[in-house]
Amino acid sequence: MKLVIQIPCYNEEKTLPITLKDLPKSIAGIDKVETLVINDGSTDRTVEVARLNGVDHILALPCRRGLAEAFRRGLDRSIELGADIIVNTDGDNQYKGEDIAKLVRPILDKKAEIVVGARDISAIEHFSAVKKILQDFGSHMVRRFSRTDIPDTTSGFRAYSREAALKLNVFSDYTYTIETIIQAGRKEIPITSVPIRTNEKLRESRLIKSIPNYIMRSVATMLRVYLMYEPMKFFMRIGMAVILLSLVPWARYLFFFLFGEKHGGHIQSLLFGSILFLAGFILCVIGLLGDIIAANRKLGEEILYRLKKKGS
Repeated sequence: MKLVIQIPCYNEEKTLPITLKDLPKSIAGIDKVETLVINDGSTDRTVEVARLNGVDHILALPCRRGLAEAFRRGLDRSIELGADIIVNTDGDNQYKGEDIAKLVRPILDKKAEIVVGARDISAIEHFSAVKKILQDFGSHMVRRFSRTDIPDTTSGFRAYSREAALKLNVFSDYTYTIETIIQAGRKEIPITSVPIRTNEKLRESRLIKSIPNYIMRSVATMLRVYLMYEPMKFFMRIGMAVILLSLVPWARYLFFFLFGEKHGGHIQSLLFGSILFLAGFILCVIGLLGDIIAANRKLGEEILYRLKKKGS
């Protein structure tokens, strides 16, 4: 049983040695533990520091591609290296390395294929009250979209079985955390969480540049992934609501036509109702087309999964 611990890095020369020192060298049930640093276009000594600290593998991206792409490339590389389990952690030593044993245990026990390390958000001192509220609300929404019960959906401290890593496809260019949980829930990949601890903050988050920006990008990611799996339900509901709404101006027109002044016309109600009905009908058609596209995407993902598995 081989474990690869992957660490996406961007300018982590100061924090990477601390992170690497904290990682376990052996874990019960694991025969071999290897480390993989994904260098996301760093402009400092991250690669040199990784080599000096005995990292087993370094994957260097030619330029900065973002956390989601670095994570995806790391999964692919870990599979190529023959990993049976892949653990993802951050280069800023946010998570306690010794908790990796807790992360991989449900996979070793065949109880899950993805394990998310759940932080005690309320106890993290450097998180502001606003950030804690947003984290809780965001996790609640992801749980609804994904049909899972993961309490901390933005945690980057995770373990993936080889099978789960082969099935996941990251499309977002911002963050993988939300997308992979929704995918796991929709693809019915067994997923669970374990409580983990965090270390003191060594640097500011590079992902959350501002709260409004983080909210907008996270909501966009959730909506995009949800629409990939439930386009008909989403557009049909809105379309039917708009069609029902079109009955109001139509009823108004009919009322004045039958009982009002004959010369009043009220043609605007008839036109407005017709526009609403047409808009609702178009939304329903979009839902049907989206469902057909979703079916083709699922077929494409299944083919991609089989090719990956065969190639690995």
